[in-house]
Amino acid sequence: MTAVAGYPRIIQGGMGIGVSSWVLARAVSRLGHLGVVSGTAVDTVMIRRLQDGDEGGHVQRAMREFPIPEVCEHLLRRYYLAAGRRGSTPYKALPMFRKSVTLVRQQVTMMANFVEVWLAKEGHDGVVGINLLTKVQMPNLPSLYGAMLAGVDYVLMGAGIPREIPGALDALAEHRLARLKLDVEGPVEGPSGKEPDELVFDPGEHLAAPESPLRRPRFLPIVSASSLATNLARKASGRVDGFVVEGPTAGGHNAPPRGEPRFSSEGEPLYGERDVVDLEKIRELGLPFWLAGGAGTPDGLRAALSAGAAGVQVGTLFAYCDESGLAPELKTRVLAGVAAEQVRVRTDPRASPTGYPFKVVEVEGLESQDDRRVRNCDLGYLRVAYRTPEGKLGYRCAAEPVDQYVAKGGDIADTVGRRCLCNALEANIGQSQNRTEGDELPLLTSGDDLVSLNAFTQGRTHYSAADVIAYLCSPPAPTAERREG
Repeated sequence: MTAVAGYPRIIQGGMGIGVSSWVLARAVSRLGHLGVVSGTAVDTVMIRRLQDGDEGGHVQRAMREFPIPEVCEHLLRRYYLAAGRRGSTPYKALPMFRKSVTLVRQQVTMMANFVEVWLAKEGHDGVVGINLLTKVQMPNLPSLYGAMLAGVDYVLMGAGIPREIPGALDALAEHRLARLKLDVEGPVEGPSGKEPDELVFDPGEHLAAPESPLRRPRFLPIVSASSLATNLARKASGRVDGFVVEGPTAGGHNAPPRGEPRFSSEGEPLYGERDVVDLEKIRELGLPFWLAGGAGTPDGLRAALSAGAAGVQVGTLFAYCDESGLAPELKTRVLAGVAAEQVRVRTDPRASPTGYPFKVVEVEGLESQDDRRVRNCDLGYLRVAYRTPEGKLGYRCAAEPVDQYVAKGGDIADTVGRRCLCNALEANIGQSQNRTEGDELPLLTSGDDLVSLNAFTQGRTHYSAADVIAYLCSPPAPTAERREG
Protein backbone atom coordinates (compact mmCIF):
# COMPACT_ATOMS: atom_id res chain seq x y z
CA MET A 1 0.00 0.00 0.00
CA THR A 2 2.68 2.51 -1.01
CA ALA A 3 2.28 5.50 -3.30
CA VAL A 4 3.74 5.45 -6.81
CA ALA A 5 7.32 6.73 -6.73
CA GLY A 6 7.76 10.21 -8.13
CA TYR A 7 4.08 11.15 -7.87
CA PRO A 8 2.13 12.94 -5.13
CA ARG A 9 -0.01 10.83 -2.83
CA ILE A 10 -2.57 13.60 -2.28
CA ILE A 11 -3.85 15.99 -4.93
CA GLN A 12 -5.74 18.97 -3.58
CA GLY A 13 -8.76 19.48 -5.83
CA GLY A 14 -8.78 22.43 -8.21
CA MET A 15 -11.98 24.11 -7.05
CA GLY A 16 -13.17 27.19 -8.89
CA ILE A 17 -13.84 30.00 -8.96
CA GLY A 18 -10.93 30.99 -6.70
CA VAL A 19 -11.63 28.46 -3.93
CA SER A 20 -8.40 26.68 -4.82
CA SER A 21 -6.43 29.88 -4.53
CA TRP A 22 -2.67 30.30 -4.58
CA VAL A 23 -2.72 30.48 -0.79
CA LEU A 24 -4.26 27.02 -0.48
CA ALA A 25 -2.15 25.47 -3.24
CA ARG A 26 1.06 26.80 -1.74
CA ALA A 27 0.14 25.48 1.70
CA VAL A 28 -0.45 21.98 0.30
CA SER A 29 2.64 22.01 -1.91
CA ARG A 30 4.86 23.06 0.98
CA LEU A 31 3.67 19.93 2.80
CA GLY A 32 4.94 17.68 0.02
CA HIS A 33 1.72 17.07 -1.92
CA LEU A 34 0.23 18.51 -5.11
CA GLY A 35 -1.34 21.89 -4.52
CA VAL A 36 -3.62 22.95 -7.36
CA VAL A 37 -4.85 26.41 -8.31
CA SER A 38 -8.06 26.93 -10.22
CA GLY A 39 -7.60 28.67 -13.55
CA THR A 40 -11.35 29.10 -14.09
CA ALA A 41 -12.19 32.82 -14.42
CA VAL A 42 -8.91 33.65 -12.69
CA ASP A 43 -8.52 36.78 -14.84
CA THR A 44 -11.68 38.22 -13.29
CA VAL A 45 -10.52 37.08 -9.84
CA MET A 46 -7.23 38.94 -10.37
CA ILE A 47 -8.69 42.26 -11.46
CA ARG A 48 -11.24 42.16 -8.63
CA ARG A 49 -8.42 41.59 -6.15
CA LEU A 50 -6.77 44.71 -7.58
CA GLN A 51 -10.01 46.69 -7.23
CA ASP A 52 -10.29 45.54 -3.60
CA GLY A 53 -6.87 47.01 -2.85
CA ASP A 54 -4.64 43.91 -3.27
CA GLU A 55 -4.10 43.35 0.44
CA GLY A 56 -0.47 42.48 1.08
CA GLY A 57 0.51 43.51 -2.45
CA HIS A 58 0.80 39.87 -3.52
CA VAL A 59 -0.88 40.24 -6.91
CA GLN A 60 1.26 43.22 -7.86
CA ARG A 61 4.44 41.45 -6.73
CA ALA A 62 3.70 38.55 -9.06
CA MET A 63 2.51 40.78 -11.90
CA ARG A 64 5.91 42.48 -11.97
CA GLU A 65 7.53 39.10 -12.69
CA PHE A 66 5.42 38.58 -15.82
CA PRO A 67 7.64 38.75 -18.92
CA ILE A 68 5.46 41.36 -20.69
CA PRO A 69 5.81 44.37 -18.36
CA GLU A 70 3.45 46.68 -20.25
CA VAL A 71 0.53 44.40 -19.34
CA CYS A 72 1.23 45.02 -15.67
CA GLU A 73 1.22 48.78 -16.16
CA HIS A 74 -1.99 48.64 -18.21
CA LEU A 75 -3.84 46.64 -15.55
CA LEU A 76 -2.64 48.77 -12.66
CA ARG A 77 -3.76 51.95 -14.43
CA ARG A 78 -7.18 50.55 -15.29
CA TYR A 79 -8.09 48.41 -12.28
CA TYR A 80 -5.94 48.98 -9.20
CA LEU A 81 -7.55 50.94 -6.34
CA ALA A 82 -5.09 51.39 -3.48
CA ALA A 83 -7.86 52.05 -0.95
CA GLY A 84 -10.22 49.48 -2.46
CA ARG A 85 -13.69 50.10 -3.85
CA ARG A 86 -15.94 52.48 -2.01
CA GLY A 87 -19.40 51.54 -0.80
CA SER A 88 -21.49 49.80 -3.44
CA THR A 89 -19.27 50.65 -6.39
CA PRO A 90 -19.56 47.82 -8.93
CA TYR A 91 -16.47 45.99 -10.09
CA LYS A 92 -15.13 46.93 -13.51
CA ALA A 93 -15.28 43.96 -15.84
CA LEU A 94 -13.06 42.53 -18.55
CA PRO A 95 -14.41 42.08 -22.09
CA MET A 96 -16.01 38.65 -22.40
CA PHE A 97 -14.02 36.01 -24.24
CA ARG A 98 -14.81 35.16 -27.83
CA LYS A 99 -13.21 32.98 -30.51
CA SER A 100 -10.97 35.90 -31.43
CA VAL A 101 -9.93 38.53 -28.90
CA THR A 102 -7.28 41.24 -28.82
CA LEU A 103 -3.68 40.46 -27.92
CA VAL A 104 -4.11 42.52 -24.75
CA ARG A 105 -7.12 40.41 -23.70
CA GLN A 106 -5.05 37.26 -24.26
CA GLN A 107 -2.21 38.75 -22.24
CA VAL A 108 -4.48 39.57 -19.31
CA THR A 109 -5.53 35.90 -19.25
CA MET A 110 -1.91 34.77 -19.54
CA MET A 111 -0.90 37.09 -16.70
CA ALA A 112 -3.72 35.98 -14.37
CA ASN A 113 -2.75 32.32 -14.69
CA PHE A 114 0.92 33.25 -14.38
CA VAL A 115 0.24 35.23 -11.19
CA GLU A 116 -1.74 32.43 -9.55
CA VAL A 117 0.87 29.76 -10.31
CA TRP A 118 3.84 32.03 -9.51
CA LEU A 119 2.43 32.88 -6.08
CA ALA A 120 1.59 29.23 -5.37
CA LYS A 121 5.20 28.23 -6.18
CA GLU A 122 6.85 31.10 -4.33
CA GLY A 123 9.22 30.21 -1.48
CA HIS A 124 9.40 26.39 -1.79
CA ASP A 125 10.39 23.65 -4.23
CA GLY A 126 7.14 21.63 -4.15
CA VAL A 127 4.98 20.88 -7.17
CA VAL A 128 1.98 22.97 -8.22
CA GLY A 129 -0.80 22.17 -10.66
CA ILE A 130 -3.54 24.10 -12.38
CA ASN A 131 -7.10 22.94 -13.01
CA LEU A 132 -8.98 24.13 -16.08
CA LEU A 133 -12.35 23.13 -17.50
CA THR A 134 -12.43 21.65 -20.99
CA LYS A 135 -15.94 23.10 -21.34
CA VAL A 136 -14.62 26.65 -20.84
CA GLN A 137 -12.82 26.49 -24.14
CA MET A 138 -12.03 29.98 -25.30
CA PRO A 139 -9.54 31.12 -22.61
CA ASN A 140 -7.75 27.77 -22.30
CA LEU A 141 -4.77 28.25 -24.63
CA PRO A 142 -3.59 31.61 -23.20
CA SER A 143 -4.36 30.23 -19.71
CA LEU A 144 -2.09 27.23 -20.28
CA TYR A 145 0.72 29.34 -21.70
CA GLY A 146 0.59 31.81 -18.82
CA ALA A 147 0.70 28.97 -16.28
CA MET A 148 3.62 27.37 -18.13
CA LEU A 149 5.53 30.67 -18.10
CA ALA A 150 5.29 30.46 -14.30
CA GLY A 151 6.60 26.86 -14.27
CA VAL A 152 3.40 24.93 -13.56
CA ASP A 153 4.15 21.24 -12.91
CA TYR A 154 0.77 19.60 -13.63
CA VAL A 155 -2.29 20.43 -15.70
CA LEU A 156 -5.60 18.80 -14.71
CA MET A 157 -8.69 19.09 -16.91
CA GLY A 158 -12.19 17.65 -16.73
CA ALA A 159 -15.73 18.70 -17.72
CA GLY A 160 -15.31 17.37 -21.23
CA ILE A 161 -12.90 15.33 -23.32
CA PRO A 162 -9.53 17.14 -23.43
CA ARG A 163 -8.13 15.07 -26.30
CA GLU A 164 -6.29 17.97 -27.95
CA ILE A 165 -4.69 19.42 -24.83
CA PRO A 166 -1.54 17.20 -24.74
CA GLY A 167 -0.56 18.33 -28.23
CA ALA A 168 -1.24 21.94 -27.29
CA LEU A 169 1.07 21.57 -24.27
CA ASP A 170 3.78 20.18 -26.53
CA ALA A 171 3.44 23.13 -28.90
CA LEU A 172 3.30 25.78 -26.16
CA ALA A 173 6.38 24.34 -24.45
CA GLU A 174 8.26 25.08 -27.66
CA HIS A 175 6.57 28.50 -28.05
CA ARG A 176 4.83 27.24 -31.20
CA LEU A 177 1.35 28.09 -32.41
CA ALA A 178 -1.31 25.90 -30.76
CA ARG A 179 -4.81 25.06 -31.96
CA LEU A 180 -7.97 23.63 -30.40
CA LYS A 181 -11.24 22.80 -32.13
CA LEU A 182 -13.99 25.18 -31.04
CA ASP A 183 -17.27 23.43 -30.32
CA VAL A 184 -20.01 25.22 -32.23
CA GLU A 185 -23.71 24.49 -31.85
CA GLY A 186 -25.51 24.30 -35.16
CA PRO A 187 -24.10 23.46 -38.62
CA VAL A 188 -20.42 22.48 -38.60
CA GLU A 189 -19.81 24.53 -41.73
CA GLY A 190 -21.02 27.95 -42.70
CA PRO A 191 -22.53 28.79 -46.07
CA SER A 192 -19.08 29.16 -47.64
CA GLY A 193 -18.05 25.61 -46.66
CA LYS A 194 -15.21 26.69 -44.39
CA GLU A 195 -13.39 24.23 -42.16
CA PRO A 196 -14.66 23.79 -38.58
CA ASP A 197 -13.79 26.68 -36.29
CA GLU A 198 -10.54 26.64 -34.37
CA LEU A 199 -9.10 28.48 -31.42
CA VAL A 200 -5.61 29.62 -32.32
CA PHE A 201 -2.94 30.97 -30.00
CA ASP A 202 0.52 32.06 -31.17
CA PRO A 203 3.11 32.69 -28.43
CA GLY A 204 5.22 34.52 -31.00
CA GLU A 205 2.69 37.35 -31.02
CA HIS A 206 3.45 37.97 -27.36
CA LEU A 207 7.10 37.05 -26.75
CA ALA A 208 9.75 37.53 -29.41
CA ALA A 209 12.20 34.64 -29.85
CA PRO A 210 12.32 33.12 -26.31
CA GLU A 211 15.77 31.76 -25.55
CA SER A 212 14.76 28.28 -24.41
CA PRO A 213 11.71 25.99 -24.38
CA LEU A 214 9.41 25.80 -21.38
CA ARG A 215 9.13 22.69 -19.27
CA ARG A 216 6.12 20.71 -20.44
CA PRO A 217 3.86 19.98 -17.44
CA ARG A 218 2.43 16.54 -16.75
CA PHE A 219 -1.12 16.21 -18.00
CA LEU A 220 -3.83 14.50 -15.92
CA PRO A 221 -7.31 14.41 -17.48
CA ILE A 222 -10.19 13.92 -15.06
CA VAL A 223 -12.34 11.00 -16.22
CA SER A 224 -15.48 9.25 -15.02
CA ALA A 225 -15.26 6.10 -17.17
CA SER A 226 -12.54 3.62 -18.13
CA SER A 227 -13.59 3.95 -21.78
CA LEU A 228 -12.75 7.66 -21.73
CA ALA A 229 -9.39 6.98 -20.10
CA THR A 230 -8.61 4.36 -22.74
CA ASN A 231 -9.62 6.72 -25.53
CA LEU A 232 -7.40 9.50 -24.19
CA ALA A 233 -4.44 7.20 -23.55
CA ARG A 234 -4.57 5.91 -27.14
CA LYS A 235 -5.91 8.78 -29.19
CA ALA A 236 -4.94 12.03 -27.49
CA SER A 237 -2.82 14.43 -29.51
CA GLY A 238 0.19 13.90 -27.23
CA ARG A 239 1.37 12.29 -24.02
CA VAL A 240 -1.12 11.67 -21.22
CA ASP A 241 0.68 11.24 -17.89
CA GLY A 242 -2.06 9.74 -15.74
CA PHE A 243 -5.71 10.14 -14.74
CA VAL A 244 -7.87 11.45 -11.96
CA VAL A 245 -10.77 8.97 -11.78
CA GLU A 246 -13.78 10.82 -10.42
CA GLY A 247 -17.01 9.30 -9.13
CA PRO A 248 -20.46 10.96 -9.07
CA THR A 249 -20.15 11.92 -5.39
CA ALA A 250 -17.54 14.58 -6.22
CA GLY A 251 -18.40 18.26 -5.91
CA GLY A 252 -19.01 20.74 -8.71
CA HIS A 253 -19.96 19.32 -12.09
CA ASN A 254 -20.61 15.60 -12.40
CA ALA A 255 -20.82 13.43 -15.48
CA PRO A 256 -24.48 12.57 -16.19
CA PRO A 257 -25.56 9.00 -15.41
CA ARG A 258 -25.11 6.49 -18.21
CA GLY A 259 -28.12 5.00 -19.90
CA GLU A 260 -31.74 6.10 -19.71
CA PRO A 261 -32.04 9.07 -17.32
CA ARG A 262 -33.68 8.20 -13.99
CA PHE A 263 -34.45 10.57 -11.15
CA SER A 264 -35.25 10.33 -7.46
CA SER A 265 -38.53 11.60 -5.99
CA GLU A 266 -36.69 14.87 -5.30
CA GLY A 267 -35.52 15.22 -8.89
CA GLU A 268 -31.89 14.18 -8.45
CA PRO A 269 -30.27 12.01 -11.14
CA LEU A 270 -29.79 8.41 -10.07
CA TYR A 271 -26.47 6.67 -10.62
CA GLY A 272 -26.06 2.92 -10.89
CA GLU A 273 -23.65 0.10 -11.65
CA ARG A 274 -22.87 1.47 -15.11
CA ASP A 275 -21.42 4.57 -13.46
CA VAL A 276 -18.87 2.61 -11.39
CA VAL A 277 -15.45 2.95 -13.01
CA ASP A 278 -13.74 -0.33 -13.92
CA LEU A 279 -10.42 0.14 -12.12
CA GLU A 280 -8.99 -3.04 -13.62
CA LYS A 281 -9.21 -1.46 -17.07
CA ILE A 282 -7.67 1.74 -15.69
CA ARG A 283 -4.76 -0.27 -14.24
CA GLU A 284 -4.23 -2.01 -17.60
CA LEU A 285 -3.34 1.33 -19.16
CA GLY A 286 -0.13 1.34 -17.11
CA LEU A 287 -0.41 4.99 -16.11
CA PRO A 288 -0.68 6.40 -12.58
CA PHE A 289 -4.16 7.31 -11.42
CA TRP A 290 -5.80 8.98 -8.45
CA LEU A 291 -9.30 8.34 -7.09
CA ALA A 292 -11.62 11.26 -6.45
CA GLY A 293 -15.14 11.67 -5.11
CA GLY A 294 -15.72 10.30 -1.63
CA ALA A 295 -12.05 9.38 -1.22
CA GLY A 296 -11.19 12.08 1.32
CA THR A 297 -10.67 9.93 4.41
CA PRO A 298 -7.74 7.91 5.77
CA ASP A 299 -9.61 4.74 4.81
CA GLY A 300 -10.28 6.18 1.37
CA LEU A 301 -6.59 6.84 0.82
CA ARG A 302 -5.62 3.37 2.01
CA ALA A 303 -8.28 1.78 -0.21
CA ALA A 304 -7.05 3.76 -3.22
CA LEU A 305 -3.46 2.65 -2.66
CA SER A 306 -4.61 -0.95 -2.25
CA ALA A 307 -6.45 -0.66 -5.58
CA GLY A 308 -3.21 0.35 -7.30
CA ALA A 309 -3.81 4.09 -7.35
CA ALA A 310 -1.03 6.60 -6.79
CA GLY A 311 -3.27 8.31 -4.26
CA VAL A 312 -6.41 10.42 -4.04
CA GLN A 313 -7.69 13.81 -5.09
CA VAL A 314 -9.51 15.61 -2.27
CA GLY A 315 -11.66 18.71 -2.62
CA THR A 316 -14.33 19.13 0.06
CA LEU A 317 -11.99 18.87 3.06
CA PHE A 318 -9.72 21.54 1.59
CA ALA A 319 -12.60 23.78 0.50
CA TYR A 320 -13.47 24.66 4.11
CA CYS A 321 -9.95 24.95 5.53
CA ASP A 322 -8.53 28.29 6.62
CA GLU A 323 -6.38 28.71 3.49
CA SER A 324 -9.13 28.19 0.91
CA GLY A 325 -10.56 31.10 -1.02
CA LEU A 326 -14.14 30.64 0.22
CA ALA A 327 -15.45 33.66 2.09
CA PRO A 328 -14.83 33.09 5.83
CA GLU A 329 -18.47 33.67 6.76
CA LEU A 330 -19.56 30.93 4.33
CA LYS A 331 -17.05 28.46 5.76
CA THR A 332 -18.24 29.17 9.28
CA ARG A 333 -21.91 28.83 8.38
CA VAL A 334 -21.45 25.56 6.52
CA LEU A 335 -19.22 24.00 9.17
CA ALA A 336 -21.74 25.00 11.84
CA GLY A 337 -24.39 23.29 9.71
CA VAL A 338 -22.22 20.19 9.48
CA ALA A 339 -21.77 20.13 13.26
CA ALA A 340 -25.53 20.47 13.77
CA GLU A 341 -26.25 17.87 11.06
CA GLN A 342 -28.29 20.48 9.19
CA VAL A 343 -26.51 20.52 5.85
CA ARG A 344 -27.45 18.78 2.62
CA VAL A 345 -25.78 18.35 -0.76
CA ARG A 346 -28.23 18.11 -3.65
CA THR A 347 -27.32 16.98 -7.17
CA ASP A 348 -29.19 19.49 -9.30
CA PRO A 349 -29.64 18.39 -12.92
CA ARG A 350 -30.68 21.89 -14.03
CA ALA A 351 -28.55 24.41 -12.12
CA SER A 352 -25.56 24.52 -14.46
CA PRO A 353 -26.01 26.06 -17.91
CA THR A 354 -23.51 23.49 -19.18
CA GLY A 355 -26.11 20.72 -18.92
CA TYR A 356 -23.96 18.70 -16.51
CA PRO A 357 -25.45 17.83 -13.09
CA PHE A 358 -24.11 20.20 -10.43
CA LYS A 359 -23.79 19.69 -6.67
CA VAL A 360 -25.48 22.41 -4.58
CA VAL A 361 -24.98 22.88 -0.82
CA GLU A 362 -28.12 23.60 1.19
CA VAL A 363 -27.78 24.82 4.77
CA GLU A 364 -30.12 26.79 6.99
CA GLY A 365 -29.48 30.53 6.94
CA LEU A 366 -27.49 30.52 3.69
CA GLU A 367 -29.16 32.92 1.29
CA SER A 368 -28.35 31.59 -2.15
CA GLN A 369 -29.04 32.42 -5.78
CA ASP A 370 -32.56 31.43 -6.83
CA ASP A 371 -35.20 32.17 -9.47
CA ARG A 372 -35.80 35.66 -8.08
CA ARG A 373 -32.43 36.84 -9.38
CA VAL A 374 -32.59 39.27 -12.28
CA ARG A 375 -30.70 37.45 -15.03
CA ASN A 376 -27.51 39.14 -16.14
CA CYS A 377 -24.69 37.62 -18.21
CA ASP A 378 -21.66 39.89 -17.94
CA LEU A 379 -18.81 37.43 -17.26
CA GLY A 380 -19.65 34.86 -19.92
CA TYR A 381 -17.20 32.05 -19.17
CA LEU A 382 -19.87 29.40 -19.79
CA ARG A 383 -21.13 30.90 -23.03
CA VAL A 384 -21.03 28.53 -25.99
CA ALA A 385 -20.53 29.40 -29.62
CA TYR A 386 -23.36 28.90 -32.07
CA ARG A 387 -23.72 29.58 -35.76
CA THR A 388 -26.29 32.08 -36.96
CA PRO A 389 -28.40 31.44 -40.07
CA GLU A 390 -25.99 33.75 -41.91
CA GLY A 391 -23.07 31.51 -40.97
CA LYS A 392 -21.55 33.88 -38.41
CA LEU A 393 -20.60 32.95 -34.86
CA GLY A 394 -22.66 34.09 -31.90
CA TYR A 395 -22.40 33.32 -28.19
CA ARG A 396 -25.13 32.33 -25.74
CA CYS A 397 -25.66 30.87 -22.28
CA ALA A 398 -28.77 29.16 -20.95
CA ALA A 399 -28.47 31.26 -17.77
CA GLU A 400 -28.54 34.61 -19.59
CA PRO A 401 -31.78 36.64 -19.87
CA VAL A 402 -34.37 34.34 -21.39
CA ASP A 403 -35.44 36.67 -24.18
CA GLN A 404 -31.83 37.12 -25.28
CA TYR A 405 -31.19 33.38 -25.28
CA VAL A 406 -34.30 32.67 -27.33
CA ALA A 407 -33.48 35.50 -29.75
CA LYS A 408 -30.17 33.76 -30.37
CA GLY A 409 -31.96 30.57 -31.42
CA GLY A 410 -31.85 28.86 -28.03
CA ASP A 411 -34.67 26.63 -26.79
CA ILE A 412 -36.60 28.30 -23.96
CA ALA A 413 -36.81 24.92 -22.21
CA ASP A 414 -33.04 25.00 -21.76
CA THR A 415 -33.31 28.10 -19.55
CA VAL A 416 -35.55 26.57 -16.89
CA GLY A 417 -33.83 26.26 -13.52
CA ARG A 418 -30.46 27.50 -14.78
CA ARG A 419 -28.21 29.47 -12.43
CA CYS A 420 -25.51 31.98 -13.28
CA LEU A 421 -22.54 30.02 -11.98
CA CYS A 422 -20.02 32.68 -13.05
CA ASN A 423 -21.46 35.38 -10.79
CA ALA A 424 -22.50 33.01 -7.99
CA LEU A 425 -19.07 31.38 -7.71
CA GLU A 426 -17.44 34.82 -7.65
CA ALA A 427 -19.74 35.66 -4.74
CA ASN A 428 -18.55 32.50 -2.97
CA ILE A 429 -15.07 34.01 -2.60
CA GLY A 430 -16.23 37.43 -1.41
CA GLN A 431 -16.19 39.06 -4.85
CA SER A 432 -19.92 39.56 -5.25
CA GLN A 433 -20.85 42.04 -7.94
CA ASN A 434 -22.86 45.00 -6.67
CA ARG A 435 -26.07 45.61 -8.61
CA THR A 436 -28.92 48.07 -8.18
CA GLU A 437 -31.41 45.19 -7.95
CA GLY A 438 -29.32 43.48 -5.25
CA ASP A 439 -25.83 42.07 -4.89
CA GLU A 440 -25.02 38.72 -6.46
CA LEU A 441 -25.56 35.82 -4.06
CA PRO A 442 -23.41 32.68 -3.60
CA LEU A 443 -24.10 29.16 -4.78
CA LEU A 444 -21.93 26.73 -2.83
CA THR A 445 -20.90 23.35 -4.17
CA SER A 446 -19.27 20.42 -2.36
CA GLY A 447 -18.98 16.68 -2.62
CA ASP A 448 -21.56 14.39 -1.04
CA ASP A 449 -19.13 13.67 1.80
CA LEU A 450 -19.70 17.18 3.20
CA VAL A 451 -22.57 15.81 5.30
CA SER A 452 -20.20 13.41 7.08
CA LEU A 453 -17.36 15.93 7.52
CA ASN A 454 -17.95 15.94 11.26
CA ALA A 455 -15.90 12.74 11.52
CA PHE A 456 -12.93 14.99 10.76
CA THR A 457 -13.96 18.38 12.14
CA GLN A 458 -15.38 17.10 15.46
CA GLY A 459 -17.46 20.27 15.67
CA ARG A 460 -14.62 22.66 14.80
CA THR A 461 -15.37 25.68 12.63
CA HIS A 462 -11.71 26.32 11.79
CA TYR A 463 -8.91 24.03 10.63
CA SER A 464 -5.86 24.23 8.37
CA ALA A 465 -4.64 22.52 5.23
CA ALA A 466 -1.97 20.90 7.40
CA ASP A 467 -4.74 19.43 9.57
CA VAL A 468 -6.30 17.90 6.44
CA ILE A 469 -3.01 16.34 5.34
CA ALA A 470 -2.33 14.96 8.82
CA TYR A 471 -5.82 13.46 8.95
CA LEU A 472 -5.61 11.82 5.52
CA CYS A 473 -2.20 10.33 6.28
CA SER A 474 -3.06 9.15 9.79
CA PRO A 475 -2.47 5.44 10.50
CA PRO A 476 -5.42 3.12 11.07
CA ALA A 477 -6.74 2.91 14.59
CA PRO A 478 -5.35 -0.13 16.39
CA THR A 479 -7.67 -3.13 16.54
CA ALA A 480 -8.50 -4.87 19.81
CA GLU A 481 -6.14 -7.67 18.78
CA ARG A 482 -3.26 -5.24 18.23
CA ARG A 483 -3.95 -3.47 21.51
CA GLU A 484 -3.81 -6.74 23.38
CA GLY A 485 -0.58 -7.66 21.65
